Amino acid sequence: MIITTKAIVLSTIKYGDSNLIVRLFTESDGMKSYMVRGVLSSRKGKFKKGYFQPLTILEIVANHRNKGTLETLRDVKLHTAYISLQTDVVKSSLGMFLSEMLVVSMQEEEQNTPLFQFIYQGMMWLDTNVKIANFHIAFLLELTTHLGFYPDTSKVHYPYFDLKEGDFSPTIRSEVIDGETLVDFKKFLDSDFQTACEIKLNRQSRGLLLDQIIRYYQYHLVAFKKPKSLEILPEIFT
Repeated sequence: MIITTKAIVLSTIKYGDSNLIVRLFTESDGMKSYMVRGVLSSRKGKFKKGYFQPLTILEIVANHRNKGTLETLRDVKLHTAYISLQTDVVKSSLGMFLSEMLVVSMQEEEQNTPLFQFIYQGMMWLDTNVKIANFHIAFLLELTTHLGFYPDTSKVHYPYFDLKEGDFSPTIRSEVIDGETLVDFKKFLDSDFQTACEIKLNRQSRGLLLDQIIRYYQYHLVAFKKPKSLEILPEIFT
């Protein structure tokens, strides 16, 4: 089946000397992996390797056999050009981290238009705004809505957030968020990107909150692995 669709690049793996295996989140079919032959060879490559940087938004024409094997790209072009996301060191570092988080969090093998639009609009916001220090916190919390485990806020006045149960509790039942980190956590609930990036957090507080959100993901996603790029985030918000 030949399809034309928008697609967001999530990851690439080098295969042989000149090929890439590219993982895309497509608007039409969810997560798909493609063999792109010759892309690393200036003589043989049909497509520019720059198309396959993480979070690049493409329009593709592809042959989908839907048999669980690598699919084939027939044509690729840039759908939306970023202004700063891939050139600004802070934004590109955030983008690298978030693309890794999406890879380890998403197993969408079918169409999910709301999730595609959320990622697309989130990247557009990151690309065009200046105050972005809390963007990844807001993005990861909102992403849990699409993954099915957004925090239950019906008892938000309780002093503990239970990471395993995903709700607020009057007592400690398992691993929890509490204290000042809980105060910070509550500020982000139901906030949009703009509001979230107005919240004042120092480097240490932001790091502690992100660690807890990563733990929350670990509780709710099977075989979740911490992104390697997590280690660089404290360095970019000094």
